[in-house]
Amino acid sequence: MIRVRHLCHCVLMCIVIFTFEASCGALRLSDFEYSEVNPWVEYGFTGTVVLYLLRLLTFLALPQVIFNMLGMLLYDAFPDKVTLKGSPLLAPFVCVRIVTRGDYPELVRANALRNMNTCLAVGMENFMVEVVSDRPVHLAKHARLREVVVPSSYQTKSGALFKARALQYCLEDDVNMLQATDWVVHLDEETLLTENAVRGVINFVLDGRHLFGQGLITYANENVVNWVTTLADSFRVADDMGKLRFQFKRFHKPYFSWKGSYVVTQLGAERKVSFDNGLDGSIAEDCFFSMVAFQEGYTFDFIEGEMWEKSPFTFWDFLQQRKRWMQGIWLVVHSPVIQLRYKALLLISLYSWVTLPLAMSNLVLAAFFPLPMPQLLDILAALSGAVSLYMYVFGVLKSFSLYRMGYARMALCIVGALCTVPFNIITENIAVIWGLFGNKHRFYVVSKQMNNARPETLTV
Repeated sequence: MIRVRHLCHCVLMCIVIFTFEASCGALRLSDFEYSEVNPWVEYGFTGTVVLYLLRLLTFLALPQVIFNMLGMLLYDAFPDKVTLKGSPLLAPFVCVRIVTRGDYPELVRANALRNMNTCLAVGMENFMVEVVSDRPVHLAKHARLREVVVPSSYQTKSGALFKARALQYCLEDDVNMLQATDWVVHLDEETLLTENAVRGVINFVLDGRHLFGQGLITYANENVVNWVTTLADSFRVADDMGKLRFQFKRFHKPYFSWKGSYVVTQLGAERKVSFDNGLDGSIAEDCFFSMVAFQEGYTFDFIEGEMWEKSPFTFWDFLQQRKRWMQGIWLVVHSPVIQLRYKALLLISLYSWVTLPLAMSNLVLAAFFPLPMPQLLDILAALSGAVSLYMYVFGVLKSFSLYRMGYARMALCIVGALCTVPFNIITENIAVIWGLFGNKHRFYVVSKQMNNARPETLTV
């Protein structure tokens, strides 16, 4: 049965798409002057070719736009509370693994205890919370808590660094305490479990058909530190519920990769795939891992229930975060280790990002140098813009509670999210240009606590 909230969301999305298409002239509701323009005469051969190539760059984003649209339309966007499909007592052993450099020990200790208590509240018995750190964080003594400090002398076989190095250290025979059939829930140091997410993880591991899984992360929970970056990250929420969910629920494959947190793996499969992927697999270790797992034939699934994180506290961190993501994915798609057929959609997605500064020039060029285009191409180009715009709206609807906020404040948040679009565009353009010409083996660590000294940048 189609639920009312999901139906309203689908109707709203269709209205936004139709309105955007009509306002852009893609639906040809009226005649346009440029339909009579002969670009080969007006702009010359070279100018016309350049203008058409720039217009065609916008279609690089189309595959992920379609995945996002289908994911948000075909699956319930506002499901009820996750219901357990089996007893937590019968679930296999689960290790909640938090990886950190140890820069924020108070944060790590608090979140480890909070996540442990969340698991207990759901009725989990077969689990532990493990913190893996480059320096001691001094966890409380508890039977369900384990602290692993990565020795400074430790080196992987391929020379993997940063988070990949720490994750690989956990898989070494003399460090690992888990069985091949046990499961690992990978979290960042600021990630918080919710009871819904724990139930989703239990259902996923009880099912056991897929050895890798991931779910939704939202960023507007409890105290919002930076409203601009939080509202900008509403796009990421929609990306999880769209592209990520569709690729995992429909195809069970990471065509566009996955995130580095809220990652659930069976240990035996994780050890076979490995995080020991050299320098190129050390910046976006999550992306490299997913592509290797895809290449080796493993399947993935979407996990119901959301986890909580915080958006970057400062604009500088927001920019650095995007730059690192772009550089990390660049290293993955250009690695000879991953065959082209497995990374093709990720490569197209990356180049839609890398060519963003050029594609954005169409906002100006289209006004001064109009080009006749087939209507279908105009519709598809406008679809990319319409879906991307709606993703900000959906991200707000998914992140904030209408019951707690009320209609007025919810509307204000939606307007605020839409107002962050120029900020996001400018940030992404700077990140692309800087990332392309900067050191691609630098791992910037985003600040996770207020009033702390900025963590240094790690460079190879």
